[in-house]
Amino acid sequence: MSQYRKRSDATRTSRTAGARSPNERLEPGRAPGRPRGLQAREPSRFFARFVRIISGVLTISLVGMLILGTTAFTIFHQYESPGPLEAKRTLIIPKGEGRIAIAERLEKEGVITNRWTFVGGHLLQAFFGPKKSSDLKAGEYEIKEHASMREVIETLEDGKSILYKATLPEGLTSEQIVERLKAEHTLSGEISSVPAEGTLLPDTYYFSKGTSRAEIIDRMQEAMQKTLAELWEGRDADLPLRSTEELVTFASIVERETGRVDERDRVAAVFYNRLKKGMRLQSDPTIIYGLVGGQGMLGRGITKADIEAKSPYNTYQINGLPPGPICNPGKSALQAALHPAKTADLFFVADGSGGHAFSETLKEHNSAVQKWRGVEKQAKAKQDAAEAASDANRAPIPTNANDAPAKKASAGSTKPAKGSKAAKAAKAASTATPESSGDDSDTTAGGSEPAATALPANTTDVPLPVRKPKKQ
Repeated sequence: MSQYRKRSDATRTSRTAGARSPNERLEPGRAPGRPRGLQAREPSRFFARFVRIISGVLTISLVGMLILGTTAFTIFHQYESPGPLEAKRTLIIPKGEGRIAIAERLEKEGVITNRWTFVGGHLLQAFFGPKKSSDLKAGEYEIKEHASMREVIETLEDGKSILYKATLPEGLTSEQIVERLKAEHTLSGEISSVPAEGTLLPDTYYFSKGTSRAEIIDRMQEAMQKTLAELWEGRDADLPLRSTEELVTFASIVERETGRVDERDRVAAVFYNRLKKGMRLQSDPTIIYGLVGGQGMLGRGITKADIEAKSPYNTYQINGLPPGPICNPGKSALQAALHPAKTADLFFVADGSGGHAFSETLKEHNSAVQKWRGVEKQAKAKQDAAEAASDANRAPIPTNANDAPAKKASAGSTKPAKGSKAAKAAKAASTATPESSGDDSDTTAGGSEPAATALPANTTDVPLPVRKPKKQ
């Protein structure tokens, strides 16, 4: 009974629910509600703000990349394009100029078209290029015609500037080297003080325009220290030298005695043999240095009074080596001093051919000196004849009878007239010996001082008598 009633109520309820009025049927139906566990949540405000920020950053980055790409493409195009130069030009970049100042200079000189493109290209190459150093170096450069900005930058970065050279020969004193550097107009700056004698290595040094003179001096000193360190380790074991300072002093004497590379080791052997036997070196270049110091040249022949003068550098009067170098020796002289020839020679004298005659005994040496004097006399006779002919050519042509005797005398005689230059030179020859030079030896170890080997046109000096060498 109860079950039947429940079923009837349910049927009646369903019929009643399905029966709607016409107005209700025109209204749209409502969607069923969501289950209770699936209720929608409101979106987070923080998350929305974060999304907007990320979107803005990406947009700005994209725009920046487009601008950067366009700029890079423009710079690269101008960077690689041929430049405006119609012909090659020499350009000087002073020291201390920065990237922008250099770009302004290049634009003003017509080497590039746009300074900012040049600066931008250099920055890009500095950041992304393979080179570690991208500094633009000062110097004097030759820019070729239509050089692109890339080529100009690479030239300035590599420092491929125009190089000048200063050749400083062996045998110069430090004072003479400083004077030569002062006369080099492509160098700059001053030299505050003359370096110590023997601390500079003579050589040919290359430099860019505007290099300081002090920098060349520093390079010469470094080269000498490096050379001494390398050569000293391989020296002969039986040398009487105790330090590199003594080596430089000894080599400086060898340097001033001969300019011939092939006989320097033999000259060194002569002086070593004399030291071992307790004999004085008796080298004329040491006399000259004692008289004039760093000036180098005496300007006249060596007299007997010069030889007998007391001086710490006069090896006719002192035993052993002088207190310091008398010039800056070259590498060849240093090598000869460290590896002398194996001879018993004690003397040498000029032989008239640009070299020297070496002797083991005083008798052989005196014979060589006599041969040299014969060569010297012949050279002196030729010189006197040449000067007399020159005087005759310069004599005035007579214009009246009173001038006739003078004309006859000058035309018919080859003997120099009294008071002439040749006569004065011949008179001076009896009291002086020639001055030593850095190119040809003018001395003889052992006491005689022959005239210059090269026989210059004004040679009129004759050697002093040969003396037996003094022992220490």
